[in-house]
Amino acid sequence: MATEAPAHGGYLDILRAPHAARLLAGTLVGRLPNGTGPIAMTLFVRDQGGSYTLAGGLIAAYGVSNAIGQPLLGRAVDLKGQPRVQLPAAVLSALGMALFALTGIGHLPLAYAAVVVAGLFTPPLEGGLRALWPSVLGREDRVHRAYALDAVAQEVMFTVGPLLVTLLVALWSPAAALLVINVLGILGALAVVLSEPSRAWRSAPREAHWLGALRSPGLLALLGSFFFVGLALGSITVAAVAYADDRGTPSVYGWLMAALGLGALAGGVLYGARRWAGAPERRLRALVALLALCYLPLMLTPGPVAMTGLSVLSGFFLAPVLACAFIVVDRHAPRGTVTEAFSWLVTTFGVGAALGSAVAGPAVELAGTVAGFAVAGAGGLVALLVLLATGRVLAVPDTPGGAGAAGRHADGGAASTAVHAEKNTH
Repeated sequence: MATEAPAHGGYLDILRAPHAARLLAGTLVGRLPNGTGPIAMTLFVRDQGGSYTLAGGLIAAYGVSNAIGQPLLGRAVDLKGQPRVQLPAAVLSALGMALFALTGIGHLPLAYAAVVVAGLFTPPLEGGLRALWPSVLGREDRVHRAYALDAVAQEVMFTVGPLLVTLLVALWSPAAALLVINVLGILGALAVVLSEPSRAWRSAPREAHWLGALRSPGLLALLGSFFFVGLALGSITVAAVAYADDRGTPSVYGWLMAALGLGALAGGVLYGARRWAGAPERRLRALVALLALCYLPLMLTPGPVAMTGLSVLSGFFLAPVLACAFIVVDRHAPRGTVTEAFSWLVTTFGVGAALGSAVAGPAVELAGTVAGFAVAGAGGLVALLVLLATGRVLAVPDTPGGAGAAGRHADGGAASTAVHAEKNTH
């Protein structure tokens, strides 16, 4: 059930909050290397004469190392704070990708080592931002609205990012594109960690447990589903390159990826325009079902104009799925594990995307472009089946020691005293 809400006014209310616009913009710019990395890497490998399989393998190595690094760095942020982890990680990640761009694929062990370093040290800015929202915004309803804004803003990045990479490739080269987006990533991370909320933020006390956030059954169920959502998107990245090559127009690839992001942007704006009632876990199942359904028409592979339209449709429910998933993570994450829990979501998504890229490459070479998009359709359907199979687990939002509400995730220190006082009046 949904009711109209002053979404645009609500978004402006969030952006007017002290530090909010800076944190959102800095996080998005800081995430550009990770968000556009698979696209830039694919174009770079193809420019160097490498195959789709090699591109998929390097992206898979990048994604798997990213998946390992995100929860480890997220736990480090929960324990040590944001500035001591985020900025050094951003610099190391950029150095790894710079090594890859400068040395190319001529020496494959070095190329794989470089992308592994880049992925392993990708800073957990995404989880870090969601950990900061409670200390910046206070009330739980504002935090949930910020999750929707966050998902919408991500789609702006995923719309502009591919076009930026395409522009940099056209003006200079794929290697230059890799270097530029990683310099921007460092600048974005710097903008976040120098902000007062990031410097003041401290995680809530946590129960000592080697599993950390993974001791929550509901979180595990969500992660299982998002693995296959990631698989679907990862396969689209490779299949779209193959589609562009089939048409003899490489620039079509950037337009398809931008169209997918534009569709998600539109879906996110409409989703945020309503205030949703009822359990978010039930709503998430419906949204994932619609997302899976919209992936299937991509297998038609019509002409570029129609394919761009289908790309918009395939992305329409992505931002709503993400915004709803953020709330579900918030409801199921054990206390004191907020950054780690959100980082695990990024991790499973990344592992799924890496596997999707690795599977789609051989699928395209063996059975054509349609097979690559078929991997995406299958991934979406399995993601839905996981949610349906784990419905009972997801129906129990509060785990022992769980967070339960966004406002209980963190204590921003002296800088957030007024925020906590405000929360006590609601």
